[in-house]
Amino acid sequence: MSAKNLVIVESPAKAKTIEKYLGRNYKVIASLGHVRDLPKSQMGVDIEHDYAPKYISIRGKGDVIKSLKREAKKVDHVYLAADPDREGEAIAWHVSYLLGLDPHDKNRVVFNEITKDAVKNSFKEPRSIDEKLVEAQQSRRILDRLVGYSISPLLWKKVKKGLSAGRVQSVALKLIIDREQEINDFKPEEYWTIDAEFKKGRGKAFPATFYGLDGKKTKLPDNDAVQHVLSRVDKSKPFDVTSVVKKERKRFPAPPFTTSSLQQEANRKLNFRTRKTMMLAQQLYEGINLGGRAGTVGLITYMRTDSTRVSSVAKAETSKFIHEEYGEAYAATKIRQGKLQEGAQDAHEAIRPSSTYRTPKSLAKVLTKDQMRLYQLIWSRFVASEMTPAVVDTVSVKLHQGGAEFRANGSHTKFQGFTTLYVSSRDSDQKDRELPELAEGDQVKLTKTDPAQHFTQPPARYSEANLVKALEENGVGRPSTYAPTIETIQKRYYVKLTARRFEPTELGEIVNSLIVEFFPDIVDIKFTANVEGELDAIETGDANWVKVIDQFYKPFAKEVAHAEEGIEKIQLKDEPAGFNCDICGAPMVIKMGRYGKFYACSRFPDCRNTKAIVKEIGVVCPKCGQGQVVERKSKRNRTFYGCSRYPDCDFVSWDKPVGRNCPKDGHFLVEKRSRGGVQVVCPTGDYEEAVQK
Repeated sequence: MSAKNLVIVESPAKAKTIEKYLGRNYKVIASLGHVRDLPKSQMGVDIEHDYAPKYISIRGKGDVIKSLKREAKKVDHVYLAADPDREGEAIAWHVSYLLGLDPHDKNRVVFNEITKDAVKNSFKEPRSIDEKLVEAQQSRRILDRLVGYSISPLLWKKVKKGLSAGRVQSVALKLIIDREQEINDFKPEEYWTIDAEFKKGRGKAFPATFYGLDGKKTKLPDNDAVQHVLSRVDKSKPFDVTSVVKKERKRFPAPPFTTSSLQQEANRKLNFRTRKTMMLAQQLYEGINLGGRAGTVGLITYMRTDSTRVSSVAKAETSKFIHEEYGEAYAATKIRQGKLQEGAQDAHEAIRPSSTYRTPKSLAKVLTKDQMRLYQLIWSRFVASEMTPAVVDTVSVKLHQGGAEFRANGSHTKFQGFTTLYVSSRDSDQKDRELPELAEGDQVKLTKTDPAQHFTQPPARYSEANLVKALEENGVGRPSTYAPTIETIQKRYYVKLTARRFEPTELGEIVNSLIVEFFPDIVDIKFTANVEGELDAIETGDANWVKVIDQFYKPFAKEVAHAEEGIEKIQLKDEPAGFNCDICGAPMVIKMGRYGKFYACSRFPDCRNTKAIVKEIGVVCPKCGQGQVVERKSKRNRTFYGCSRYPDCDFVSWDKPVGRNCPKDGHFLVEKRSRGGVQVVCPTGDYEEAVQK
């Protein structure tokens, strides 16, 4: 018997998962993402007629569209079950158009998690396609097309081919370049600190830090100031304990993840790139085969969300789990409501496990290593968010002598609460510091002073996590756009990753300077954030999408016309390489390419000889023993190490060889870098050396 109902989703993995839940009366197939879009070969927006988009079927999707139409004719009813956000609504709308469905029919189903109950319940209450959601997505697509297809050709003409600009990527690039300028302009200032150690009787020494003189906080700008303080202190005399303040402090758990906070925490804790995090989260959401009767199950809720809201059902299940696994003292009694930041789309919940009882340990055999690491992070953060706060006893002590004041602070975790399960990367350095029992009127002996010179440090370059945080805090783009944005500015070689931090390239600075000069609104954070607010207003029906685009485009079009005349042709000068071409003998030069700089013959295009710019690391190739190990760049601009004799020798390593072999199995040793420092390890064995800071 053939199915009576057809369900269309985006991906085969999602189709496979939900078909099992719906039974034989439903056939589930995938559209493989979008089926219609604006053409790549032209603007595709009719500016003269209310910015009407000219959609076409996506090249290569012909067979998919034919299959969708063929299957739709066989059934009584078609359901559109794309993801529950603007993008999913737009996909459903495009599919509806191609299949000739009435967009007002109640054929749209949405679910926030791919579990049996959630999927079945969604089919009990189908709705019509939300046209406001579609308009909001369409407006974003049109705005991005107007910007990209207006500025990018200018950059091709005036700078070099293959460049691009966009609303979000241009702001991201400017943030990175502005930070680099701050670093370059930074002037370090000297300051000093005085750490000290004290003892009460024969007890253990405890640390304290100089605070001030004569009751006032005192800065120590130089060594003279330090010596003045030390001259006021008589080491032969005790210090008086003049104040002891004890407090009980509660540390509350972080809320469950939103898209942005997941991207940030996965980058900090797991060293995952933003795109990798979203790819793994998609896999966990769409379903993993658990084997046996369970089959394929979606393990987390929808991973594109701005909300930290959690359903009452999930809260009840998690409370029951915490009572059973940790005890009543660890289960939060007061319900904490998830916060919704300004401008957030509260279409669904926070990112959480679809069932708390599917613990990471229970899934160890079915998840890949990276899937497990991300699921562990999501699961732990969510369960911890429903636990009681940690209780910390703190004590602050003031020590006086000769007008000098030192202060000591101690803490002791009285009750672990949620920290027994999860500590965020921001709080991981908080450790107990015990002080001896002290009371006002006690006297303690100064046993050691340790003055130290310091210099103020410039702001750090953006890591991927910090860049995502900056974009979100400034209301630029949406979390779902951050991964492709970051990938684009790297692909265009506007920025490069150095020690996991973004560093602008010469090309990036040229492009940014042009956009800042001729398109100031595009890189104005407040202006861009306001555009995002207008898109949200379209979604809620509070703004007309044509008017929103018109208000943006009319002044922008004037800037484009001005830039056409004002931007002069920029010649990216070739640098002399210092050696001659080994084919024709002409001088070689250093050129700027899509993936960075490379050597090329100065007689190009008559001579097309090119060479990669490589850096020897002073290590002989461990495979052939003849070539030198050199540092190279992949197409994704990731550093790897290979033999200088390639292709005759195909040695390759992602980690830097150190030129020594493992004393256990003879394999070459490599450097592994982490937050703690550099460690020499054997890739194939259990040999490792001490971490070097």
